[in-house]
Amino acid sequence: MSTIIEKIKTFEDACKELNLNPKDFTITIPNEFSKHSEALTAHLKLVVITQALNEGWEPDWSNWDEYKYYPWFDMEDSASGGFSYYGYVFWLTTSGVGSRLCFKSRELAEYAGKQFEGLYETYFVIKK
Repeated sequence: MSTIIEKIKTFEDACKELNLNPKDFTITIPNEFSKHSEALTAHLKLVVITQALNEGWEPDWSNWDEYKYYPWFDMEDSASGGFSYYGYVFWLTTSGVGSRLCFKSRELAEYAGKQFEGLYETYFVIKK
């Protein structure tokens, strides 16, 4: 039996897992916000991917004993382009990332950060 990580390699795979049509995911953006259209589309795709990878799990924000994991990225200006996945998990009760993008396990957070690094970069980084 395959694991969810083996099944979800692309946004389209995540849609298939959730019985969604990838073509249904379009965003209408007012002209004055058109420069954010790629970031908003990336966020929408990451929400779908996160939901598929979590297989129905949703974080219980009232449960302080439940760990919630998310990918961490290095934004330093480096030879690697200034944006790269960095294996890190933050275990305090604050939220450093949107709750829609957290995972039920460290393994899933690390996988998503590496496999979908380009989508995270599009979502998080404003490029000029």
